[in-house]
Amino acid sequence: MIEKKLIVKSKQGLHARPGALLVQMLSKYKSEVKIFKDDMEIDAKSVMSILILAADCGSDLKFVINGEDEEEVSKELEKFFNSNFEEMIANEKRT
Repeated sequence: MIEKKLIVKSKQGLHARPGALLVQMLSKYKSEVKIFKDDMEIDAKSVMSILILAADCGSDLKFVINGEDEEEVSKELEKFFNSNFEEMIANEKRT
């Protein structure tokens, strides 16, 4: 099990498009991924749950990753959040 704390840096927050991209990215992996914000716990592989989370810019999120590919998931999450979601959105537009 890996616990990772990440901050939403994007000015728009973790809204619909990056939320959908996050779910799409995580769906490739077998590991279970939970997101904790304040007193909420959600399944990170659910778009609806991510939208309900309402993670604005500056939100502190704790990810708990558990499974056989948790190391890869952890690296992908860090890359996704450090790019402010822009790299994945740009790649989506190109395809």
